[in-house]
Amino acid sequence: MYKYEEPSIFSGPRGAALIAVIILHIGIVWAFYTGLAGKLVQKIIPPVEIAQIEKPKEVDKPPPPPPKLEEVKPFVPPPEFVDIQAPQQQSNAITETTQVRRPAPPPVVAPPVHHEHTGVAMDPRHPLKIGEDYYPDASKRAGEEGRCVVTITVSADGRISNESIAQSSGFPRLDEACLKAVRGQRMKPATEDGKPIDTTAQLPIVWKLTNR
Repeated sequence: MYKYEEPSIFSGPRGAALIAVIILHIGIVWAFYTGLAGKLVQKIIPPVEIAQIEKPKEVDKPPPPPPKLEEVKPFVPPPEFVDIQAPQQQSNAITETTQVRRPAPPPVVAPPVHHEHTGVAMDPRHPLKIGEDYYPDASKRAGEEGRCVVTITVSADGRISNESIAQSSGFPRLDEACLKAVRGQRMKPATEDGKPIDTTAQLPIVWKLTNR
């Protein structure tokens, strides 16, 4: 009876290749163990020699070339063309030059400032001493009548001062009565733009007998 047997792994071509790989590995291990591999490597790859390379000396650089100067062309003015005319004939006539002076402009005159004025007036609270009650008795008996003008100064507060006779009545007693009529009295002062001011005025006073 025929019996089948499984072939060995070392038989045939596959077995021969396997045996060769095993032998190669054994040889490599033996070579490392004996130092043969290191010598083989040294022969195959020579040792690396490190040599110091000298730094190249710096070569002096040549100086930069000087800047190019632009050529400045001299300025040549264009030629002037002179209009040559025929010579003028001299004339013996005398040319008269008349200078006309313009009149100066008139000066600027500022417009006048207008102020509102009011004159002095009688003050009802301070009546003057005139009338029948202040008529001099001697003038009454003598029948003296007349009109006098008194110059007075009225201050801003209305007080009368500096009284004097500007025009006489013709009778000294009546003139004295005129001065007494205003002396120490008060009047409404004059005003300028609504403000009281000092002023000098003339006040006429008439003396006339009523019972004649």
